[in-house]
Amino acid sequence: MPYICPICQNPLMHHLPSKGYYCTKKHHFDQAKEGYLNLLPAQHKKPKEPGDSRAMMRARRNFLEAGFYQPMAQALTNIIEKHRPETIPMNILDVGCGEGYYCRQIESLAKNPEDLNLHGIDIAKNAIFAAAKKQKNARFIVASSKSMPYADEYFDLLFRVYAPSDAKEMARLLKPSGLLLIVTPGPRHLWQLKEFIYTNVKEHSIDVPLPTGFSQIESQRVSFNIQPDQDQRMALLQMTPFAWRANAATQNKIQHAKDLIIETDFILTLASR
Repeated sequence: MPYICPICQNPLMHHLPSKGYYCTKKHHFDQAKEGYLNLLPAQHKKPKEPGDSRAMMRARRNFLEAGFYQPMAQALTNIIEKHRPETIPMNILDVGCGEGYYCRQIESLAKNPEDLNLHGIDIAKNAIFAAAKKQKNARFIVASSKSMPYADEYFDLLFRVYAPSDAKEMARLLKPSGLLLIVTPGPRHLWQLKEFIYTNVKEHSIDVPLPTGFSQIESQRVSFNIQPDQDQRMALLQMTPFAWRANAATQNKIQHAKDLIIETDFILTLASR
């Protein structure tokens, strides 16, 4: 089994009658009817409901499901397809998966999705609830990315889109030949939104710092323009780390700007241990 107990780190076994999981020290975790597992002990929750707010998750869901980032999802899938191991199935983990958009895209865009074991982890229970409900062929858990309750060297590939992560944990979870795929903002990402907020807009660096112990295999820049409507612009703004800088007047300007075209710019970096 891929899971370990978040309390004692012993392997978790599947109890078929209850569909729950348990370890030799009798810690038990029920599987929700939607299919996900909550492996975040109450004593590890700071705050009580960690992760993005419901408003943030709703904004992200509405924007992503409109397809604006689908070209980036295609590029992400292409890299995974290019580097599939000879052995199957390929175990893949989305670190900080949110509501599972990229897991669903990979399943939809891959040539042989039946050969992929897709997993997702996020600290926000509401996000995992939505992800598991929409994608029955993937396995989602509620847990912290700082201490991921998976067995050592279980995954062939880990990927994260903007999400924070712990280098030691990622190295622990990857097989010796495992891969890490990181998506970060490119130099011009959301440039036109930033122009409403900052006096002097600065480009992101094209150099992506890798976690300690990882070496780059390849890097790809994916850039394209989008034209979201008024509501979609506001959803996009809420997804950004600079949204808090936009006061009511600035938000009004962004929402009502005529025919606003926005640049998107991503750096996809593939690395190995």
